[in-house]
Amino acid sequence: MHRDLAYKSKQPTKDLSAFVDSYWCMHNKLDQDIETIGLPDGRIDLSFSQSPEQPFSIRLLGLGTQQYEKGKIPANSKTFVISFKLPAVEYILHESIAALVNEAKILEDNFWNFKASDLEDFELFCEKASIKIASLLVKEMDVRKQKLFDLIYETNGAMKVKELAEQSNWSSRQINRYFNEYFGISLKGFCSILRFRVSLEHIAKGKLFPEENFSDQTHFIKEIKKISGSLPKELFQNKNDRFILLSALSSQ
Repeated sequence: MHRDLAYKSKQPTKDLSAFVDSYWCMHNKLDQDIETIGLPDGRIDLSFSQSPEQPFSIRLLGLGTQQYEKGKIPANSKTFVISFKLPAVEYILHESIAALVNEAKILEDNFWNFKASDLEDFELFCEKASIKIASLLVKEMDVRKQKLFDLIYETNGAMKVKELAEQSNWSSRQINRYFNEYFGISLKGFCSILRFRVSLEHIAKGKLFPEENFSDQTHFIKEIKKISGSLPKELFQNKNDRFILLSALSSQ
C-alpha cells in the first residue's frame, strides 16, 4: 500500500454477513492526487467521500466486469465504503443495479442520513451503517436464493451453473433471468469474477499459478488477462501501487 494512503477495513457482524462483505476506508494524506486502476472484485460499493476540493458525495457503484479506467484518489481525501454482497441489492437497496455494470451513480447528499461529519470516525461510521442496514431488512431471504448465494460464496464461484441450479432447487434459466434483472450480468459471469478476486489474493502473495478452478496455467493467465487487462506477473509487480485492490490485499 502507498505509504501516504492509509487503509483500514472491518468485517460486518454475523447477522449482516449475508449482505455485507466489509466496511473499509482510505485516507490520501498527500497534497496531490494518487492515480489508480480499479479491478473487478464482485462487490457492490456504496461510497462516501470528501476532499478540500470536492464536496461530500455519495456514490453507488455496480458490479465491475473489467479493468476500470485510470482514476484518481483526490489529494487529502477521505473515502468510507460499504461493500455489499449480491443479496443486498434486493433485500437492502430494494432496487436493481443492472444499469450500473462498470458504472456508478451519484446519490442524494443525505442518503441514509449520512453527512460529511460521519467521515471523522470510521468505527462510528460502521456502527451507524450497521444499524441502518439492519433496519432495511424488511423480509427474510427466499430459501432458494439463500441456498444459491451460500453455495456461490462458500465455493468462491467454483461450482458450475448446472450444479448450483440443482443444489438450490432453482432452474438455471430462472437464475440467469434473476441475475440479469437485478445485477446486469449472468451467474456464470459473476462466478468468473469471484474466482478472479480469489486469484488476486494469491497473486498479491506472489503465487503466479492457478489455485482456484483453472484447468492449467494457460487457462489461468488467459482468464486473469481477460478480466484485468494485465498478466499475473504485471499485477504482482503493481508498479507505483496503481492497482488499489491489490495494494489493499497485500496490506492485509
